[in-house]
Amino acid sequence: MLNNISDPTQTATLGATWTVSPVLTNDLRVNYSRVSATSAYSLDKFGGAVPFSNSLAGVPSPYTAQNSQVYILLLSLGSLISEGTTAQIQLQFNVVDSVSRQLGSHTVKFGGDYRRLTPSVAGIPYMQLAAFYNVSDMESGTLAEGAVSASSRVPLVLQNLGMFAQDTWRVRPRLTLTYGLRWDIDFTPKTSSGPGLPAVANFNDLSTLGIAPPGTPVFSTQYGNIAPRIGIAYQLFQTKGWETVLRGGWGLFYDLATTQLEIGGSYYPFGSTNTFYFSQFPLNPNCSYNPVSCPNSGQPVAVSPNNAYLYALDPYLKAPHTQEWNFAVEQSLGDAQSFSATYAGAAGRRLLVTEGYQAPNPNLQAAFVVGNYGTSDYDSLQLQFRRSLVKGLQALASYTWAHSIDTGSTGAGGVASGDYYTRQMAANVNRGPSDFDLRNTASAALTYEIPAARRNRFVAALSQGWSTQNTFQIRSAIPANVSYSGYFIGTSDIAVRPDVVPGQPFYLSSAQCPPVLFSPCPGGKGFNPAAFTLPPLDPTTGDPTRQGDFGRNGLRGFGAWQWDFAAHRDFPLNEHLQLQFRAELFNVLNHPNFAPPGGDLNAEFGYSTGTLGQSLNAANDGSGGFSALYQFGGPRSVQLALKLAF
Repeated sequence: MLNNISDPTQTATLGATWTVSPVLTNDLRVNYSRVSATSAYSLDKFGGAVPFSNSLAGVPSPYTAQNSQVYILLLSLGSLISEGTTAQIQLQFNVVDSVSRQLGSHTVKFGGDYRRLTPSVAGIPYMQLAAFYNVSDMESGTLAEGAVSASSRVPLVLQNLGMFAQDTWRVRPRLTLTYGLRWDIDFTPKTSSGPGLPAVANFNDLSTLGIAPPGTPVFSTQYGNIAPRIGIAYQLFQTKGWETVLRGGWGLFYDLATTQLEIGGSYYPFGSTNTFYFSQFPLNPNCSYNPVSCPNSGQPVAVSPNNAYLYALDPYLKAPHTQEWNFAVEQSLGDAQSFSATYAGAAGRRLLVTEGYQAPNPNLQAAFVVGNYGTSDYDSLQLQFRRSLVKGLQALASYTWAHSIDTGSTGAGGVASGDYYTRQMAANVNRGPSDFDLRNTASAALTYEIPAARRNRFVAALSQGWSTQNTFQIRSAIPANVSYSGYFIGTSDIAVRPDVVPGQPFYLSSAQCPPVLFSPCPGGKGFNPAAFTLPPLDPTTGDPTRQGDFGRNGLRGFGAWQWDFAAHRDFPLNEHLQLQFRAELFNVLNHPNFAPPGGDLNAEFGYSTGTLGQSLNAANDGSGGFSALYQFGGPRSVQLALKLAF
C-alpha cells in the first residue's frame, strides 16, 4: 500500500505596477513559495494478511520503521514494501521586473527575471532489497539477489537569471516589427550544506572516469547565452470582415543546463549501495559490511564511488538551445469567423542526453553522466478554424500534421525507450521518431449557451444560465520501440534493438495473433515476434556485439479518438459572489483506446496490455506522472464539481 501525502503549498506573491510618466510603466513581481510532499509506504491487513516488520527482516540498530524500509520482491508473483517515508521540499524565490516606454512609433521594453530554487530531497536512510525466485526460496530465506543502500538528505541550490530587451516598432499602420535579445545565465549548481555535488575527471575516457578533487565545480557558469528573436506582422488586405494578415517569426531559445541534475538515492556522495547474490535472508547484522567475507551483512557501508552510483555532468556542459520559426496566414471569414494556416518548425541542438554504464572501470560500480549529445527536429502544418461567441454558439476546429525526430525524447534516459546514449556508437544511432511523434491530430470544440425557456417564472429559473461544451479529439498512432530487456552492449545501459528477419511482416492482424489474455491481440493488431532476431552475440559474455539494424521507435501502435461532454450552470448569489455547478463526462461513448503493444521481446511482446490512458501515465520516461483518470484515452468517467467564485 502506498500513501502519498502532500502538505499544503505556501505561496506569497507581491506585485505592483505603476506609471512613472504617461509613457513609462514599471511592473514588479516578487514571489516566495514552499511546497513539501511526503510519500509513505505501509502494508495493510487486507484478507487477513499479517504485515511483516522491519525488525523481522533483520534491519540493524539504530534503524527503525521510521527511517528504514525493506523491499521484498518475489520474481514469480510481485512485491511487498514495508513501512518507509520519503520527503521532498521545494523552496522558490522569484523576482520579475519589466519597464516599458513609448517612444513615438516604438514600444521599448526591458527587464529581468531572477529565480532561486532550493529543493531538498530526503530518501530513506537505510533500505534492503530482497529478491526471491519463488515461494519455497522465500520460505527458506534463499535470496536470488539482495542489496543494501543508504542515503542522506541533499539540499540543492539552483539559480538562474534572465534579462531581455525588445522593441515593438509600428513601421507603417499595416506593418509591425518586433525584435529583441534575451541573455540567460544558469549558474553552477551547488549544495547549501553537507557534501558538494560531484564533479568528474577524465569525462571522455571511461577507463579512467572518476571523481574530481573536492571543490571542483560541476560545470562552469556560462555567460554567452544571448538569444535574438524577431517577429513581423503585415496586414495584407483591410476589407472589413475579410482582413488578411501575414505573420512570421524566428527565435533562439536557451534551456537550463541543470534540467537533468539528479540527486539522492544511491548517488555519490549522498548514498551507497552494495549488491550480493545467493545469500541468506534475513541479513546478518553482526559483522562489518564486506560482501566478500560477510555477504549476509545488513550494516550500511561507508560512502565511496566503489559502492555508489555516480551521477554527474560533463564539466564542459553547455546550455541546450532550440531555434524556432513560423509563418502564418490569417484570414477573416466575416465578422465572427476566421481561418489560419501556419507552418512551424524547430531544431534543437546540444540537447542533454544521459549515458548509463555498469562498472565502466574498477573504481566505479555504475556511472550515469550527462552530455550535450542530443539533437531534435520538428516540422508541422497547423490549420485552424475559429468562430467567436455569436448567438450563444462558439466553435474551434484544428488539424495538425507534424513530424518530430530526435536522438532521445527525454534527457533522463530510459532503457526501454531507447533514450540512453553510449559514446561507443555513432551519435545518430538512436535518431528516429520522437516518443511523442503524432503525425496527424485533429480536434473540434463546440460551446453552446442554451436559451432559457420563457413559459413562466419557474421554468425560466430552472433553464436559464446553462451551457454545454463538446470536445472531439482524434489522432494517429504513437511510436513503439522494440528492444530486448536483459541484454547490454559492453558496459552500457542502452536498449538493445533487434535485427530484422527478411520476408516477415512487422504486424499481425487479429486473426493471425495467438490468443493472449482474453482475446487474440486486443485492439485487433499486434507485432510479429518472428520479424525480429537478436544481433550477433559475444560467445564470452553472451551479450550482443552491436546494435540491431531495426531503428528506434520503428513501429506504431493504435490510433485513438474520444468525445468529451460537459454542462454547467452559473448561479449568481450577489454582486460579487457566484456559484457554478459543472458536470463533465470524459469518453462519453466509452470507446476503447488501446496502449501500444509491448515492445520488449523478452516480456509480453506484441500485444496491448492496457488502455492508452494507463500507458501515458506509466510508460513514459520522464513524464509528469499524471493519473490515468486525467489522461486522454481512458475509459468513460464522470466528474461533478461545485465552484465558488468571488
